[in-house]
Amino acid sequence: MFKDRSPRGNRHAVRQSRARRRAMSLPEVLLWQVLRTRPGGLKFRHEHPTGGYSLDFYCSDARLAIEVDGEAHARGDRPDRDLRRDSWLAASGISTFRVPAAEVLRDLDGVVRGIVAGARSHLPLHHPAAPGGPPPRDKLGEE
Repeated sequence: MFKDRSPRGNRHAVRQSRARRRAMSLPEVLLWQVLRTRPGGLKFRHEHPTGGYSLDFYCSDARLAIEVDGEAHARGDRPDRDLRRDSWLAASGISTFRVPAAEVLRDLDGVVRGIVAGARSHLPLHHPAAPGGPPPRDKLGEE
């Protein structure tokens, strides 16, 4: 696989992301329906290209990748590939939050709460969406 260290996706990852946006699994569809509403005031992207990879979901403010893992992730060389991918992302400053697809189907609300909590724990100290952080710039000086 192409090992690009740039935060933007290479051409292959961009093409792969576009194709995957049109062919989502049921757990991804259900999770995307919630994440696109900006839970907790956080913005998420779906099938975000980064380097040579396509991330299932990504919160850029928290630099957090959310991966929905089906049963195929436990077979063959997938665990090793996932470990290499997570290492590459970590070296690029991106944390990975893995969610079993079965858990999305079983407890969607719980999964979303976990994702939001995980994203908030990775936010910069003074991010507007951080609890207790400063107000957004357009609200400064207003009483």
